[in-house]
Amino acid sequence: MGSERLKTDVSLWSARLASLESEMARMEPFADAFHLDVSDGTMAPSLLFFPALVESVREVTAKPLHAHLITREPARWVDAFVDAGIDRITVHVEAEGAAQAMERVRARGRGCGIAVNLETPLGCVAPFVEMAEWMVAMGTPPGVKGCDLDASAPGRIRGLKRYGLPVFADGGIREQTVPALRAAGADWIVPGSLVFGAADVAAAFEWLWRLKAD
Repeated sequence: MGSERLKTDVSLWSARLASLESEMARMEPFADAFHLDVSDGTMAPSLLFFPALVESVREVTAKPLHAHLITREPARWVDAFVDAGIDRITVHVEAEGAAQAMERVRARGRGCGIAVNLETPLGCVAPFVEMAEWMVAMGTPPGVKGCDLDASAPGRIRGLKRYGLPVFADGGIREQTVPALRAAGADWIVPGSLVFGAADVAAAFEWLWRLKAD
């Protein structure tokens, strides 16, 4: 994976939500996918994206849509998001019935990944690797904006790389943190304000694409 360019799963939580269609249009030429955090308030304090919004977003982009289910019971939400047009779904290893949720995602013909929180031992992902197509390494608490990247994040990415799956770095994505995450082996990042707030969007993505993994 190191020879491939860094891919971007652009987080819509950082867009101006009142102008979501135009915000997505700014990212469309550059983003590899769009990332939608989904929270019902059970695993994270926020209340985030819902299926009806995915239906609307689906109408304005052909890029893959990735739902990150930050919820204690992800199996409850799989069908609703698939029916709304989602392409990829990530569930948390810490969730109740994570395996059942992943099985349902696969049964519905969608891509499926597993996410792991900072405080969770990396070995907890092992039972899910055969069902997963990627892993998401959280670098901050999920569903909380504005947190600094935890110092352990690069090392945790290196630890996940041994499972042989693409690794997403999610949380704390800043100009000063991305080089270390990429060097640690991150195949994807989940940028938000880094690209939505950029004075020159094209230049921001071109800089990201030039970063190399060790």
